[in-house]
Amino acid sequence: MKTKLSAFILLFLVTIGVNAQIDRSKQPKAGPEPEITLEVPQEFELKNGLKVLVVENHKLPRVSYSLRIDNKPIATGKKAGVESLIGSMLGNGTTSISKDEFNEEIDFLGARLNFGFSGGFASSLTKYSDRILELMADAALNPLLTEEEFDKEKTKLIESLKQNEKSIDAIGSRVGDALSYGTKHPYGEFVTEETINNVSFGDALAFYEKYFNPNNAYLVVIGDVDFKTVKKQIKKHFGNWKKSVDITTTLPKVNPNAQYTQINFVDMPTATQSSISITNNVDLKMNDEDYHAALITNNILGGGGEGYLFKNLREEHGYTYGAYSSLRANRYGAGRFNASAKVRNMVTDSAVVEALKEINRIKTEPVDPQILKDAKAKYVGNFIMGLESPQTVANYALNIKLNDLPKDFYSTYLQKINDVSVEDVQRVANKYLKTENARVVIVGKGSDVIENLEKTGIPIKYYDAYANSVEKPTYDIPMPADMDVTKVLNAYIAKIGGKERLDGVNSVKMMAEAELQPGVMMNLEMKKTSKKQFAQEITAMGQSVMKTVVGVDGGYMVMQGQRKDMSEDELKDAKAESSPFPEVNYLSGGVTLEKIEKVDGENAYKVKVDDITSIFYSVETGLKIKEEKTSPMGSQATFYADYKEVDGIMFPFKISQTMGPRKFDFIVKEIKVNEGVSDADFD
Repeated sequence: MKTKLSAFILLFLVTIGVNAQIDRSKQPKAGPEPEITLEVPQEFELKNGLKVLVVENHKLPRVSYSLRIDNKPIATGKKAGVESLIGSMLGNGTTSISKDEFNEEIDFLGARLNFGFSGGFASSLTKYSDRILELMADAALNPLLTEEEFDKEKTKLIESLKQNEKSIDAIGSRVGDALSYGTKHPYGEFVTEETINNVSFGDALAFYEKYFNPNNAYLVVIGDVDFKTVKKQIKKHFGNWKKSVDITTTLPKVNPNAQYTQINFVDMPTATQSSISITNNVDLKMNDEDYHAALITNNILGGGGEGYLFKNLREEHGYTYGAYSSLRANRYGAGRFNASAKVRNMVTDSAVVEALKEINRIKTEPVDPQILKDAKAKYVGNFIMGLESPQTVANYALNIKLNDLPKDFYSTYLQKINDVSVEDVQRVANKYLKTENARVVIVGKGSDVIENLEKTGIPIKYYDAYANSVEKPTYDIPMPADMDVTKVLNAYIAKIGGKERLDGVNSVKMMAEAELQPGVMMNLEMKKTSKKQFAQEITAMGQSVMKTVVGVDGGYMVMQGQRKDMSEDELKDAKAESSPFPEVNYLSGGVTLEKIEKVDGENAYKVKVDDITSIFYSVETGLKIKEEKTSPMGSQATFYADYKEVDGIMFPFKISQTMGPRKFDFIVKEIKVNEGVSDADFD
């Protein structure tokens, strides 16, 4: 006992002594720069051309397989989308194993396996490695390609295209790619419902046979494996993969950069925000001397929350949730710089000016040494964290092969990052960020943004949603000389039932539902009273997603179980909309009639309620068809349709809500007037 006690006292005294020597008023010195050591893969090649790279790593009893079909980019023209169709069918069963049995076995093994047309990835515990490799090979060599599955994937792809018809992100990406690369280039062509319908099941099978082969394929194996054993396994499972005829393709040249800075505008009348993309093509490859400096330059400009673009457009001006940039290298000479943000309509012109200012700033002003140091530290940290993923390590091994990189490319990577100087940043910024030849691709509501965009002095060219040149849209719709906001509101009130009948409404309760995703429904319950009480709750799969309550004395919101009481300003705004028929209150003043504009092709009076809210009433019917709210962080639109009578009053039975690029259609199931609502609902 005495010995144990003495040992304890000795340990205590040693601890005190060590702590006494630590000066905690000073920040500890950073440790040495981590050394990146990537194992040199052992290699072999099968007779069919499949090249295999094996990296043994016995730290964990796991193994991963990354298959890469390294074809040149393929342009498919009038049958664009065939690659997506065949890719979505791969990895879902084989000619000997049904789709359900295939997926069930992968789940049973606790493994992962996924495919696309450019290859696949699989991972499992080492003890199941032979079986998961066998399943992967079977899926690649003998995929279950049926006409029934093809038709399903075709329908899904067409439905996805339809959902993106009004997405400013999807349209901006499509038009930007087409203008940058040209529609004949694989990176510039786009998929449409027409091109998908041009693809037959036979076309898909022929495409698979022609391009999904071992001629240009690589398989990277990383994990707890033995080289000799895995070599035998791969020969056994992939040895029968038949080599195809080599296909020589010549990539068309990408479009030249714009002759001068220009705005390429796409009018989207329903857009509640503008998508902005400032872009130019670059000839940058991974084996260029500028590569590491280009990475850090882009990181400083738009790599995240510390970037020039983010700090200006979000933190300083509050135009957007985020602004970012990318500078992509490409071994085929089709690299590209892109700076992007989504902003509310009213600040589109200002956001363009500020974004160009920040890009020019990094070209003309030497970067602050501390900012450069911080950017390097962040990049190094992310790089090291990425090494935890077997897929990342596999990509690095392939990069060395495919991009003609020196074998020590990654072992010297961090040193080259840390060698980037202030002068390097300014030099590569001027070389690759071509603001003087940039396209500023904007998708937005022209009637709201074009007038101010013209004031920037940047020439504007107009395009449709498929990159076809068009004339400048016209928006001026004549307003009747005797029309005013009171007449618009009275016409609406008369149309839905008349003021006398509306004044007799004490409460309204509404139940509606919308499809969140196939098979999953969202339910909406809304209650309003003439005392400006309001309660709304959205539920999905039996759980509350969001709840809002406005009572006589206060209000609150609940999201994901977290309650937040409303501020005075929030409560004031909420009460203004809590009346069952706020138009009756608008008659007392405070709202203005701005203009007539199109809403889904229909002329509508635009009534401005306040700085963030506008309501649109159909010129033809007088009914309310849209409500739009714009805040510093974005915009939201609600559409009203399918009016039906309940107790002598017309209510919309279809209420569509935009949430980002998506639009949810709430179909009203029940409306009750003056029943089903009590004060307890608003506690």
